Amino acid sequence: MQKILGTLLLIAGIYFLGQNIMFSTYYSPFFWRNLPAIGSVLCIMGGTTALICFPRQTGSLGWILLILGIMLVFLGGGVLLKPTSLWNFMIACAALISGYKLLTERSSRF
Repeated sequence: MQKILGTLLLIAGIYFLGQNIMFSTYYSPFFWRNLPAIGSVLCIMGGTTALICFPRQTGSLGWILLILGIMLVFLGGGVLLKPTSLWNFMIACAALISGYKLLTERSSRF
């Protein structure tokens, strides 16, 4: 029951945090303007594949690729952050932290 509740809290936290993030794409007639977007997709796909399929051999490379992909998303200008209230941010952080603790700990101290 603890794992299910932890998973539900993680999903709720991601939902509340992700409500105010918008990803956009735009057309550019020049190919070099889309390089950060292409690089971010390739880095995120490569990092996820490395972490899921080969965690022992390429674990640190997978995390590096994921971080690089996230940085390229922001550099490409395809992410718009809408203003959020402190209440929504607090609920999202509390749900993420609680869900993570419920998933990783064997016994809860709530």
